[in-house]
Amino acid sequence: MIENQASEKYSAEKITVLKGLEAVRKRPAMYIGDLGKRGLHHLVSEVVDNSVDEALAGHCTTINVIFEKNNSVSVEDNGRGIPVDIHKTENKPALEVVMTVLHAGGKFDKGSYKVSGGLHGVGVSVVNALSEKLTAEVYRDGYVYAQTYERGDVTSKLIKTGTTKRTGTKITFLPDHEIFNAVEWEFDIIADRLRELAYLNKGLEINLSDFRKEETREEGFKFKGGLSDFVKYLDGAKTPLHNKIITINKEDGAVPVDVAMRYGENYSDSILTFVNNINTIEGGTHLSGFRSALTRGMNSYGNKNKLLKGSKGEKITLSGEDFREGLTAILSIKVAEPQFEGQTKTKLGNGDVKGIVDAVVYEGLSDFLEQNPSVAKRIINKALLAHRSREAARKARDLIRRKSALEGGSLPGKLADCSNKDPLMCEIYLVEGDSAGGSAKQGRDRRFQAILPLRGKVINAEKARIDKLLSNNEIQSIITALGTGFGGDDEDENGEKKKNTADFDIDRLRYNKVIIMTDADVDGSHIRTLLLTFLYRKMPQLITSGNVYIAQPPLYRLKQGKKEIYAYSDNEQAIVIERMKKENKTTKIDIQRYKGLGEMNPEQLWSTTMDPEKRTLQLVTINDAAEATKTFTDLMGSDVEARRTFIETNAKFVVNLDI
Repeated sequence: MIENQASEKYSAEKITVLKGLEAVRKRPAMYIGDLGKRGLHHLVSEVVDNSVDEALAGHCTTINVIFEKNNSVSVEDNGRGIPVDIHKTENKPALEVVMTVLHAGGKFDKGSYKVSGGLHGVGVSVVNALSEKLTAEVYRDGYVYAQTYERGDVTSKLIKTGTTKRTGTKITFLPDHEIFNAVEWEFDIIADRLRELAYLNKGLEINLSDFRKEETREEGFKFKGGLSDFVKYLDGAKTPLHNKIITINKEDGAVPVDVAMRYGENYSDSILTFVNNINTIEGGTHLSGFRSALTRGMNSYGNKNKLLKGSKGEKITLSGEDFREGLTAILSIKVAEPQFEGQTKTKLGNGDVKGIVDAVVYEGLSDFLEQNPSVAKRIINKALLAHRSREAARKARDLIRRKSALEGGSLPGKLADCSNKDPLMCEIYLVEGDSAGGSAKQGRDRRFQAILPLRGKVINAEKARIDKLLSNNEIQSIITALGTGFGGDDEDENGEKKKNTADFDIDRLRYNKVIIMTDADVDGSHIRTLLLTFLYRKMPQLITSGNVYIAQPPLYRLKQGKKEIYAYSDNEQAIVIERMKKENKTTKIDIQRYKGLGEMNPEQLWSTTMDPEKRTLQLVTINDAAEATKTFTDLMGSDVEARRTFIETNAKFVVNLDI
């Protein structure tokens, strides 16, 4: 019998009703994702998005974002300005309603905004709720209006502070230190998002200034070419197959469609999709429509012009994967009533969008190919080479499938599997080297931790065709161990999805956590980067689903007498040493620098890096798909100059250089 331990009666008086913005302050992560770096910078995006919506409506041409000296942020635009007249229902200024009431805004009225990124009316009010101080200034009707707030509460009436000939809105806010662990703005995070918005909104000028240091840092973004410039930016380190960028733009109709694409001589594809300026990293119906049109359009042109023939003259039908090899594409659409799957807005669900995008892209692509036959021939020839490579890879993929545990075969011989068969409870460590793999096997918890040692450096997925990739023993071992299969998500000649048992299926993943564990030196960093390149390019679903982690082994072991402490950074080492000296001035401190996992015995490796109670794991995420794509291309691609530029730019930030 289970006894009720509660002593108090559960009644109506126990039901709590949160009013105004109390809910936001009580559960902030529900509205901004988390309270770390990502959530903090999301505040800026919420305010900027309101200004961009004004640009989408045709009323804003310039947005200025400033990091102020006191660590506050201001966002100013030259739009219409938030209304300041009295709201009939709420009986207070419209500005105050917008700033203090959830689900209040102009996005619900399509007469004010035909399309917008913000749909729930929670953006700027959430920022207000999570700010120590916020000031809203509105320029409209010949006057400057101002109102102040603290932690979501109004602290002053709306007043006129002057006259002006301009229009627009300026929001200045200081995030609440009671909410956020640390208020540390990173210029580059905001710059990347603003750059992306400028590409997506052709002609919109966005300026970013940082006044926090003596030397002001400024960057401005304005692109007349829009998505074409975006493609050039992403393709910076690639050798293009053709110089002319394929552009498709159809503004009329219910769903305006804007596409820019170009093929390169590389083997990886990069397709970024946006809905109302929102990066839909999980795709959706608009991506399905684009892929379908690409496959149908290319096959149709190839067949019509008798280009799809094998070495013996036989007709060949190419797949979507063949036509996507080396492709960089940006798809941006505007939807009046977008239906996103989940609050994160990463996947579009509007059923009618697929057909609209399919029709627009098919027509536009067909026109381009007919008008540019030489470019079309180069693209088709590249796809034919990809097809031959993929046929060779199919044999390797089928071999991996036959080895798969889910198909009844055996796991890789060097894999030390765990005893628990529930994927949600299991994790696998991809470990650099047999030596560290041996220590990890001895130190692990065999119930839920699997170990896969990797010998040497895996093949670079950025520079290798799929047949070469799948012939690599280490890659084969990883795919077989994970159990997900490989590739797939392809279309037939008509653009319809096809699937077979060898295709990638995340539901077959045998481990909830895939943990990369490498040495804390240059070689270890290189191996980690190679593994991340493979996962990002060939199994991105693992990353977007939050299954990939990086283990953080300690850099130092500090021992004073019987006391032993591990430090995971130079800064942490300095703090520990200072504390040890204060506590015991006479006993010598022995410092051991770990360069490799193999330097730790099984017990040390367990207690520092593998024990769920003590370890530090870094979740691998894709916050900015565009920048991630460009970074992988620059660092792992064939363009030496792009890599050199990156190294020269970032050399000053290097610590723990192993030379």
